[in-house]
Amino acid sequence: MKIAIIGLGGVGGYLAASFAKAGLDVTGFARGAHLEAIQKNGITVQEDQEQRNTPLKAKELREAEEDFDIVLFCVKSYDLADSYKQIAHCVSEWTILISFSNGVNNGDVLRELSHARVLDGAVYILSHIEKPGVIRKKGKVFAAVFGGDAEATRELAAVFEQAQLRYKTPDDIKTALWKKYIFISAFATLTSYYDKPIAALYKEHKQEAEKLLCEIAAVAKEQGINIDDEVQKALDTASKLPEDASTSMHLDFQNKKQVELESLSGFIAHAGKEKAPLMNEMYKKLKEKV
Repeated sequence: MKIAIIGLGGVGGYLAASFAKAGLDVTGFARGAHLEAIQKNGITVQEDQEQRNTPLKAKELREAEEDFDIVLFCVKSYDLADSYKQIAHCVSEWTILISFSNGVNNGDVLRELSHARVLDGAVYILSHIEKPGVIRKKGKVFAAVFGGDAEATRELAAVFEQAQLRYKTPDDIKTALWKKYIFISAFATLTSYYDKPIAALYKEHKQEAEKLLCEIAAVAKEQGINIDDEVQKALDTASKLPEDASTSMHLDFQNKKQVELESLSGFIAHAGKEKAPLMNEMYKKLKEKV
């Protein structure tokens, strides 16, 4: 089984290293200095005090040639459609496609573009590129959540089993996606707005965090998804994270990179102007920084 992982950042790099270490036939796609470092020295994962280096086949996406059985998209949400188009010639109707990009409608984007077997998915992890070729993972948090087509779900689950990575295959994958989204949407917005890590926000702006979480839950409920219980769970999670743990959108703002503002903040702001006044206020301020 041939696996492609498009994007070797915090999520894709960690998955690719784990798959390669388990002996799976995986090819990673990246670019620039990060790609060059991986091609020369393999990919390194720094997890707490443990460091491991794993050889990994890595290329630029434009060099993709072979057919793949599974394609995991670990790019930013704004790059998803273009990434698919660049690898479409390596995809058949039997290929399993899944996006682990931030957001709740990435599977729908892929289904509009492809006749392959598309799963919906999300990953819980705190990780980022520390320097070219090196992925820094913080804390113990990791779980992949995916579902949809039953047979494709079983096939992907077998890959995660072989790599000894924690995963869940819930019956209601849409609700599961919103359960992740409520946390990352709220705290990506807050960390970027205040330019502070999650732990500091929990201590200094807990009431605003709770209000933002409640607004996201209200928008979800309008779409038939009940995640009210996730408000307190998200606050509990925030209270237990490492002091310096933040979000990828916050890091992108700090490094003056393109940001996922529309999928993480704008999606809620546009969907719930009356139900999400705080999100609208923060979204407008953040948009001025882009």
